[in-house]
Amino acid sequence: MNLNDMTKRFLLGEDRKPENVLTYLQALKETINALNPKTQTDYRRLEIAKQHITEIRKLARRLQERVSLLEEQVKIMEEGKK
Repeated sequence: MNLNDMTKRFLLGEDRKPENVLTYLQALKETINALNPKTQTDYRRLEIAKQHITEIRKLARRLQERVSLLEEQVKIMEEGKK
C-alpha cells in the first residue's frame, strides 16, 4: 500500500476502527462539561445529564461484560460440536 492510498483511506474515514459506546459517552460527557449554563435551571439540567451519562456508562460496562461472557460460551459450545 502506498502513501496516497493510506492518505485517501484516512481522509475517507475507512481506516478508523469502530468505536464502542464508552468512547461516545466519554465524548458526550466532555461536551457537557464544556457547556456554560446561564441559568440555575440549565445548571440543574446539565447535572442531571451528567448523572444519566454515569448510569449509562455503568449499564454499558455490564452489557459489554455480559456479551463477552456469552461470546465465550458460544465459542465453547462450538468447540464441543466439533
